[in-house]
Amino acid sequence: MRLATLRDDEYGDEFLAWFHQDHFISVENAAAVFGAFFPTDFQTALERGEIPDMIAWWNREADERLPRMPEFSVHKTDTSYGPLYRRPRKIWGIGLNYAAHASDLDESAPTAEPASFMKPDTALIGHGDPIRLPALSERVTGEGELAIVIGRECRDVPREDWLSAVAGFTNVLDMTAEDILRRNPRNLTQAKAFDTFFSFGPVFLSPDEIPDGDFGALTVQTVLNGEIRAENTVANMTFPLDFLVAHHSRVMTLLPGDIISTGTPGATVLAAGDTLECRILGAPFEPLVNPVVGSAADGEDDEAGT
Repeated sequence: MRLATLRDDEYGDEFLAWFHQDHFISVENAAAVFGAFFPTDFQTALERGEIPDMIAWWNREADERLPRMPEFSVHKTDTSYGPLYRRPRKIWGIGLNYAAHASDLDESAPTAEPASFMKPDTALIGHGDPIRLPALSERVTGEGELAIVIGRECRDVPREDWLSAVAGFTNVLDMTAEDILRRNPRNLTQAKAFDTFFSFGPVFLSPDEIPDGDFGALTVQTVLNGEIRAENTVANMTFPLDFLVAHHSRVMTLLPGDIISTGTPGATVLAAGDTLECRILGAPFEPLVNPVVGSAADGEDDEAGT
């Protein structure tokens, strides 16, 4: 199953939509035509535990029914996106989860436990929204990552049962004010927490969309202005996906909609006018793309950020 949150540019409303054969059909319109009554916003669907039923409907009905709604269908190039949802209770970030990226930063990759940190939901933006460089930093980096979306309240999840806690996956772009971090490593929260420093989407994939369930075969790329700056496969993570879910469920209770951003193959320095992307290969993820704009305080704003 593939879903996205779309934005009505005229009224500013956001709504949940099925993504099928490069077209979007709103969940509300599908309900009106076919009686597939599901929540019309992603956060509610997660919190009510509706995702398994939506996956079942998708697998049973989508190929037959969704193409029969051309009057409600919008091509992916003709729409605007929001973040998948706006109020996750927790956003976990995983630092230095690829050894190659740790060496880029002249640091040693952790081996005993993940280098975890948390980000606020005020940092959230969606596909196409501007990443704004803050006036307080002179060196901001951005990095592509694979994100896990938690699907149920859980605690002490066994590694072998990790997927039972997972609703699905999506792309992330995670930004860091690197100069602030290098001045004092204890400033990690500040360096990671600026507005617009966490983009996710545009499309959510349920676990059964990953071919053969081979998550390790996925390739994550950080792309700047169309050029691949870093890439690696999920199989090369120091702490794999099952470990990350199990470990963090032992730290604190995980809730529906919590996000675990699993680490990057590498970051790239950002400047106003750049375009940053996260591409994930090996499954039908859509690229996550955001323009970079300057701080309004620096007089480097542009139309994308107004």
